[in-house]
Amino acid sequence: MDPLAALRAPGDPPWDVYLTGTVFLDIVFTGLDSAPVRGTESWARGMGSSPGGIANMAAALARLGLLTSLAAAFGDDHYGEYCWDALEQGEGIDLSPSRTVPGWHSPVTVSMAYEGERTMVSHGHEPPPGEPAPDCPPRARAAVASLTPGRPAPWIAQAARHGTRIFADVGWDDTGAWDLAGLADLRHCEAFLPNAEEAMRYTRAGCPRAAAHALTEHVPLAVVTLGAEGAYAVDRRTGEAAEVPAIAVEALDPTGAGDVFVAGFVTGTLAGWPLADRLAFAGLTAALSVQEFGGSLSAPGWAEIGSWWRKVQSVPGQDPTALRRYAFLDGLVPEEQSRPWPLRRAVPTIGFRGPA
Repeated sequence: MDPLAALRAPGDPPWDVYLTGTVFLDIVFTGLDSAPVRGTESWARGMGSSPGGIANMAAALARLGLLTSLAAAFGDDHYGEYCWDALEQGEGIDLSPSRTVPGWHSPVTVSMAYEGERTMVSHGHEPPPGEPAPDCPPRARAAVASLTPGRPAPWIAQAARHGTRIFADVGWDDTGAWDLAGLADLRHCEAFLPNAEEAMRYTRAGCPRAAAHALTEHVPLAVVTLGAEGAYAVDRRTGEAAEVPAIAVEALDPTGAGDVFVAGFVTGTLAGWPLADRLAFAGLTAALSVQEFGGSLSAPGWAEIGSWWRKVQSVPGQDPTALRRYAFLDGLVPEEQSRPWPLRRAVPTIGFRGPA
């Protein structure tokens, strides 16, 4: 399934999306009855390991059919080898801008999921300067950037000058300033996708929807995720606004759901879909991802999206209005197959290769 098949032409950039960032090894524990308590031992009913960090976004984009290129530093330990193999061989991601750094160990995150929440513990060190060197990004239709207050990334401006459409998210501002002026690269971005709390803090707005409108003074397209309520978006260029509720699912592991949401939205935007369809698709891919272990290897492919759409239509008593919200999938999802595409899943132990 290639969502951009009708748009491809000679002379197009070689990649649909370019990414750069840190790849972690994620070790995820699920089925905990509660958060770990100091001085006690907790047993988890489930465990999985998979590439994490920027790998979450890269795998989600690749599984949706986008040609994805990643610049990242990889440790020269077994964890790094596993992550490289999982992304390059397993997901078909271009790692030509990436490097294995001698003597540098892979960053690791342990994530503990319980009651729909998660607690994480991470360890790692900054790679040596220039590893990898993202100052000269390859030509791509789009790039996803994580903005850091007070720390502009030169590659963002360079990519934008060459016509790459920049989609940005942001993490928690540890400085407490919450000043949009500190996000200097926002002026190069087409879309900004913070969560509700981040959007309200940056704009001082009283509600997420007002925050989204305020953000369009700084970026053409603002998308604010609302957690269990879904997402809200405003496009300054067209004046269009859209809101789509979330799909209620029983979450096994929420790790990487935000990255999968962004990947779904980028896919719909590059394909030229209406704003509401992009929000609905992003929310659907995120909802499907939380039902599997890990961040990167939980991302759905088109076969899983098609399976969900066929199944949900067959369930009696569905709200016709809700079904119409996803009717755009009729012309996108593949026909039912006797053998689903074999997606890699997170494994309990690195080095053990279970069924694909």
